[in-house]
Amino acid sequence: MQGQVLVVILSMCAAPAFSQQTYVTRYDFSAGYTFVDSPHLGLFENGFNVQSTVRPRSWYAVGFDYTNTRGDTTLTAGLLPIALQRELAQFAAEGLVPPGFVLAVPTHSFTQTFAMGPLLTFRHFQRVMFFARPSLGAVRETATPKPHDPVTAAVVQFLVPAGKKTDWTGFYGFGGGADFILTRHFAIRLQSDLVYDHLFSDILRDGRWTIRFSIGPAFYFGPNIVH
Repeated sequence: MQGQVLVVILSMCAAPAFSQQTYVTRYDFSAGYTFVDSPHLGLFENGFNVQSTVRPRSWYAVGFDYTNTRGDTTLTAGLLPIALQRELAQFAAEGLVPPGFVLAVPTHSFTQTFAMGPLLTFRHFQRVMFFARPSLGAVRETATPKPHDPVTAAVVQFLVPAGKKTDWTGFYGFGGGADFILTRHFAIRLQSDLVYDHLFSDILRDGRWTIRFSIGPAFYFGPNIVH
């Protein structure tokens, strides 16, 4: 009998966590820490992310997403298009660079992303809301080379005469995450995205896959749209 009573008590306590959500606000806003990792370039950036969302229905939403990150990497000759690699090889053949010279350019990156689109939600659990979305938008990146010797500085001057380079391009991929709901108007949001782009296509041979991870508070406000 004691065991049966314990099961009943535990079931009553667990029911709210596994029941359908009955309070869903029209709007939300979130902000928090973000990192962006582009393994192909060895580029890891830290920064912040903000989002705003409106929900026409409890099961889907439309939102705007902005990310601002900064980081450092080292660009090597193997990342350049074949034509530029041949030009560097010609420089070496003509003695314009020292024998055995290996191009390695420390570079600082400042990246911004802008995205807007739909978001599908799963609200079977009262304290956790899962979501998934396509990741479509635009990315703007400014790369600033920081050469450490005169030869590298001369090569950078050849590749990037202005001393730094900014580019815009689109990206695509997919993402998702979860809100861990603490109150009707506050949650902790964890999310990640995997996207592809090809920035600086004139001096980088390949595009890149990039992983983004964000964590931070989410604030719910507006009327309840369930009823």
